[in-house]
Amino acid sequence: MFRHLFIRITAFQTLNFGVLAILVGLLSGAVVWLFKILITLLRSGLFGISDTVGSWSVALIPILGGAAVGLLVMRFISNETLHGTASVMQSVALTGGRLRYQKTPVKTLVAVLSLGSGASVGPEDPSVFIGASIGSMFGQVFHLSEDRLRTLVAGGAAAAIAAAFNAPIAGVFFTLEIVLGEIGGSAMGMILVSAVTSAVFTQAVSGSTPAFQIPQYRFNSAWELPLYLGLGLLAGPVSAFYVRLLYKLQDLFNRWRIPAWVKPAAAGAVVGLAGLFLPQIFGDGYETIGSILNRGSFTFSLLFALLVAKLILTPVSIGGGFYGGVFAPSLFLGATLGAAFGLLAEQVFPVLNIEPAAFALVGMAAVLAGAVHAPLTASLLLFEMTADYHIILPLLFSVAVSMLVSQRIQRDSVYAMGLARHGIRLDRGRDVEVLSTITVGEVMRPVPDTLTEGMTLNEASNVLERNRRQGMAVVSPQKELVGMLTLQDIDRALEQDRGGSSVGEVCTRDLIKTTPDESLAEALQRMSQRDLGRLPVVAPDNPLKLVGILRRVDVIHAYALALTRRTTQRHHEQTSRLDAYTPAGVDVSDIIVEVNSPVDGKRMSEIPFPRESVIASVQRGQKVFIPRGSTHLQAGDVLVVVAEGTARDEAIRLCQKIDRK
Repeated sequence: MFRHLFIRITAFQTLNFGVLAILVGLLSGAVVWLFKILITLLRSGLFGISDTVGSWSVALIPILGGAAVGLLVMRFISNETLHGTASVMQSVALTGGRLRYQKTPVKTLVAVLSLGSGASVGPEDPSVFIGASIGSMFGQVFHLSEDRLRTLVAGGAAAAIAAAFNAPIAGVFFTLEIVLGEIGGSAMGMILVSAVTSAVFTQAVSGSTPAFQIPQYRFNSAWELPLYLGLGLLAGPVSAFYVRLLYKLQDLFNRWRIPAWVKPAAAGAVVGLAGLFLPQIFGDGYETIGSILNRGSFTFSLLFALLVAKLILTPVSIGGGFYGGVFAPSLFLGATLGAAFGLLAEQVFPVLNIEPAAFALVGMAAVLAGAVHAPLTASLLLFEMTADYHIILPLLFSVAVSMLVSQRIQRDSVYAMGLARHGIRLDRGRDVEVLSTITVGEVMRPVPDTLTEGMTLNEASNVLERNRRQGMAVVSPQKELVGMLTLQDIDRALEQDRGGSSVGEVCTRDLIKTTPDESLAEALQRMSQRDLGRLPVVAPDNPLKLVGILRRVDVIHAYALALTRRTTQRHHEQTSRLDAYTPAGVDVSDIIVEVNSPVDGKRMSEIPFPRESVIASVQRGQKVFIPRGSTHLQAGDVLVVVAEGTARDEAIRLCQKIDRK
């Protein structure tokens, strides 16, 4: 009976969560569609006026737009350092997906002004923030768990990409590769629901045609493959230089001691002057990209000039303070680079019947992958934006080469570098830096079950099944570590008709190991190198002595512990700081809210705290926040109470459990 009741309750909760995922997708698609309409209207109006006044006046539009952006940012959002996709990644990794969705309207307005006035940025990052904020809003309003809140945020981000590019599949993979940091998991179904809902809405109001309607290009000959290799080798350094220049110019503008609102105006002046000679660099550049892909008439010198101009002006725009994304500029850089490379190849190898526009298409994916380090997203995005799957082999080849070269030159992607500069390093969507406070020895499984190298595969399979393990360490008769055996190793051996082999003959002997005194951050990096699910832990003075096993699930549990430690530390730092600045007679205390206490479940405005006391902050799990009148206190909350005289005792009494005997 209870089992059936539990199943019904779970099904009902899943249904409700699915409805929320649909609402997030629908609302994200609608708002992003409206966002794009507003950009188009503003750009048409401003640049239409400049055509009437005179061509020289086009240089004034980014200046005025920059001044307006600067004033709005100073007034409403000046205290935020991470924006767009990077801020979404930070919230998913560190705050359970909680975003300040109340500021989304003003941020959207700033992005509309930035793009509408011609800043050299793209609409994707603001779109992702819009969708993620909508997901976060639903999650916070309905008090969902952190896992479900993260899922709605990820679904909103996927829905935003689906609406921005009419590319739902790329939206899903963007979320999995970049926002969540891993592909798969229980959240994938709901993310798909949000992305598809958004795409259905977008196609209903805008049509189902792809973003770029282009002729079909073909991979004519295997002799073209070395040329696509060369394009990938060029795209990698361009991507890496693009990422570095973005942050170099941010630093330059940050060191510039002028009023903050003037900086976007100054960046707008640079963009405006360049636009007098190269008007193609204004805005997202999609019109120019479409012309290149449709075999428009572009000389090599013009393509090269556009490449260099966009490579400089996008960092100038973002560093100066305009709000926008890096996707569209990356696609622009790839299109101009690929088309210029294709023109040269066409002249050098006329017998190959080379299409420069085909190289432009491949170049778009290659530069994007090199910048964001998301090869699946880049490839699928180009396929969905063009509906052209005929050159899939050279595209994937160039994408892989570009990303490998870019990573060798510049370790971090454009988003990871922004987070790293704020002390945040993510691996699989989790903050690696917090794991540096915990050692392997604290979370490993000591004295693990092992297999002996003389066992048969059938015996080993039974041991793994009995212990519910995917893999185990293999030791010699002298108890020395020999290797690791997994179920995949056994399946591979059976497929090769090696079922009669021993465990020692089949196990993996080339091992990556860790020691108990290493930090979990270092161990996680080692696991990620080969996508391993477990690491053998050996004694520091004897690499053959097995002392434990570190599994990926142990790392996940330790991550939650590390976040709690860091939050607690910050909470105590705040308490100590308050205590240091309070006058004599005023006490600063940590008070825990007990179950069934008078304040448990009550709003702050309903609680009769003494007039001589102030609740400075609340620690709830991994989060520390300043309470408001509408804040509901919960059992387990730790309150920082600043109180005078007997008010402290009264506050403690309110937080203690009521004796109902």
